[in-house]
Amino acid sequence: MKTLKNHTLIYDNECPMCNIYSKGFTKCGMLDYNGREAFSEMTSKNKSIIDFNRAKNEIALVDHNKNEVVYGLDSLLIIIGNSFPALEKIARIKPLYWFFKKLYSFVSYNRKQIIPSPIDDKKQSCIPDFNLGYRLSYIGFVVFFSAFVLSVFTAKLGLNLEHHFLREFLICLGQIGWQIIFLKTYLKDKTWDYIGNMMTVSLIGTLLLIPVLFMNLSSAFCIIYFGIVVSVMLLEHWRRCKILRLNALPTVSWIIYRTVVLITLIYWYV
Repeated sequence: MKTLKNHTLIYDNECPMCNIYSKGFTKCGMLDYNGREAFSEMTSKNKSIIDFNRAKNEIALVDHNKNEVVYGLDSLLIIIGNSFPALEKIARIKPLYWFFKKLYSFVSYNRKQIIPSPIDDKKQSCIPDFNLGYRLSYIGFVVFFSAFVLSVFTAKLGLNLEHHFLREFLICLGQIGWQIIFLKTYLKDKTWDYIGNMMTVSLIGTLLLIPVLFMNLSSAFCIIYFGIVVSVMLLEHWRRCKILRLNALPTVSWIIYRTVVLITLIYWYV
């Protein structure tokens, strides 16, 4: 790998994803060994030349030769392009660049909901701004994706539940509405953070169901496996609530909704 010298990547050390890929750049030699710096431990020199608020939303790359800073997708493309110029040229083709820039923002603005981390000092922590568009996009993506996978999976349970996307779509939307209404006065300013984390829990459960879709398994096995997946989701929901400093109420509400849905489905279809 060709090392990009005299550059420092300012990464979010409270984000496991950012930690992994920035460390990967240094380990494979694309950046100097000391070519990354934690946002919360930034030197005064780097802090003086970066846009502090912008760096919370888009990872910053400091060019010490030119005393300049680039942000977000451009930071990554400069690092990658130094070792793989062809990849950078392809990524900078206008339609692809537009897509990757939107994808980068989609992940960056929702990264604390995808992989949460305890926040002690909000002013100094690398917390992205709240972006309603990207949060709704994330919620919408998970709802559609989960509804599609669940509509296929439920047909394998042998409980007279046919492939029905609209049913699963409404159940997913209903979960969001239920939690917002039931927990409105409790969540207050944590509502969007909680809903984002709840969507990630749904996404985890959905991903765990995908392998079963391609196997010829008995209904009994699918029911047991589904119970295991729900248990994993429950534990993850509880873990994320603790990170958000929420008590057991959101988890209890989550269980009540799922129980009501299960009883309703059994009544109508079994």
